[in-house]
Amino acid sequence: MTLALNQVTTIFLAVALLVLGTFLVKKASFLQKFCIPAPVVGGLLFAVIATALKATGILQITLDTSLQSLFMLTFFTTVGLGASFKLIKLGGKLLVIYWLACGFLALAQNVIGVSLASVFGIHPLIGMMAGAVSMEGGHGAAGAFGQTLEDMGIQSALAIGIAAATFGLVAGGLVGGPTVKYLITKYDLKPTETETVVETVEEKVQPITSNTFFIQVLLITFCMALGTYLGELFSTATGFVLPGYVGAMFVAVIVRNIVDKLNPKAIDMKSINLISDVTLGIFLSMALMSIKLWEVADLALPMLVIVFVQVVFIVLFGIFVLFRLLGKNYDAAVMVAGFTGHGLGATPNAMANMAAVTGRFGPSRKAYLVVPIVGAFLIDVFAMPIIITTINLFK
Repeated sequence: MTLALNQVTTIFLAVALLVLGTFLVKKASFLQKFCIPAPVVGGLLFAVIATALKATGILQITLDTSLQSLFMLTFFTTVGLGASFKLIKLGGKLLVIYWLACGFLALAQNVIGVSLASVFGIHPLIGMMAGAVSMEGGHGAAGAFGQTLEDMGIQSALAIGIAAATFGLVAGGLVGGPTVKYLITKYDLKPTETETVVETVEEKVQPITSNTFFIQVLLITFCMALGTYLGELFSTATGFVLPGYVGAMFVAVIVRNIVDKLNPKAIDMKSINLISDVTLGIFLSMALMSIKLWEVADLALPMLVIVFVQVVFIVLFGIFVLFRLLGKNYDAAVMVAGFTGHGLGATPNAMANMAAVTGRFGPSRKAYLVVPIVGAFLIDVFAMPIIITTINLFK
């Protein structure tokens, strides 16, 4: 028996699973500890149930996920609108070094993924899905690029990317603290500050009004329209695959920094972040619940090996390279904790790692300034071109 859900019912189900995931995360301390996103919990739960129903021959569920791309496009556009280069001045030299290190990490993660894929005899782009896409990119990039690769005919890319992102998220939470504790103990590091101050770079937040909200919607839809159009033109002219959401994101980066020059108050990040959270939640929920788990059983071992190597690499890079580049002091050690968190998972993972370290050993204002700026916004400026280039090299 087959149950076919239409477009509206699929969206309803995605939102319901998102709400269910939020409830489960609040109830399960393990999920909170490792910052597992609510849509991942709800979506994967449905995917497991759907797989069981299909395997037992009871029911096969088909979904209409045609609007998933719209939510995905909107989310990546909001990421671009958050990338104000004014933030670089706030972080100074340390931010630039950290940012460049994140760019190198994206390149290294793709090299590791593609190289090990050839060892296992699987498609190089499947290896890439366990590289920068799912490690630095997290679930959002894994869902987006996974769908792009499946549209190109590479089966199981989405499921592999989501699974790798989930394992990376857990690993990032597990290894960050011990890595930094090793550095602090070995070099007898002490914080230079006496008070715990978490510094944010957000301007004074004003209440959201319908007028300011619609201005943000205007900017977002403009960037979406222009970005997808330019992306299609670029792909047609060069034969180089450039997904529409990537084009929209980079147009949004340009628009944000132009608007900052003309009218800095025009961008309301509270509204942008609200739209970002909603669209990411629904997009991820739809991506997760539509995964065909039965298609990835044969790729489970290669994926786990690749993720394990990624974890070992980022720990060694953090200890022997990044720690020294950032000044070989307490602030550098705390930033290594953040780097491990979002280099394998997501920015909330980075913040959780740093909170655990600073809660025990003392504050680090520099780390709390640099890591969120790069992890949440600037990282994609390097990571996206590296991922797109890898896709075009091995398509």
